[in-house]
Amino acid sequence: MEFIRIAEALKAGKVNDVKTYTEMALSAGKEPKDIINEGLMAGMNVVGEKFKNGELFVPEVLIASKAMNAGMEIIKPLLKEGDVVSKGKCVFATVKGDLHDIGKKLVCMMMESSGYEVVDLGVDASPEKIVNAVKEHDADIVGMSAMLTTTMLSMKKTVEALKENGLYDNVKVMIGGAPVTVNYAEEIGAHYSPDSTEAVELANELM
Repeated sequence: MEFIRIAEALKAGKVNDVKTYTEMALSAGKEPKDIINEGLMAGMNVVGEKFKNGELFVPEVLIASKAMNAGMEIIKPLLKEGDVVSKGKCVFATVKGDLHDIGKKLVCMMMESSGYEVVDLGVDASPEKIVNAVKEHDADIVGMSAMLTTTMLSMKKTVEALKENGLYDNVKVMIGGAPVTVNYAEEIGAHYSPDSTEAVELANELM
């Protein structure tokens, strides 16, 4: 019952209720990892599916993600080593010259909710900054976003920089954003995702 209440509160974006029900579940002796998997992630999976089907929109998903994070903040300190197995490490960024952030933030939230460790480099990230982050964090996935046709070239430059630094064969490159297409992704040696839900599905396939 506790798990259902957590999932329902999360789907409704009720941050305080998610906190309350998460604490109640812990008080009732529920395992932290079960609260994550059967409560928080179960709710977030439904949100992702509804977003994909056009039943929910970006603001609602952002609110649900905020509720998810609120629950996770309570549980994180209680997790034992091995409770949650990371699916992989990801470096995400909006590329050089581009300051659009909402789509990329949404992808980061959905990836984290799905069990990935995410490093968000923010906006206007140069190829050098992305390459350095991949080295530093030993990333499995690089995700890049662009909302302007003029900044898409930075995606190509970043892929070239990954190749020059001997990193390209060890990472999966994902790109997305309004002007980005499947053809452009194939042309530069990357994988294309049209939205945050499919980004998670793509990441799961690539890993």
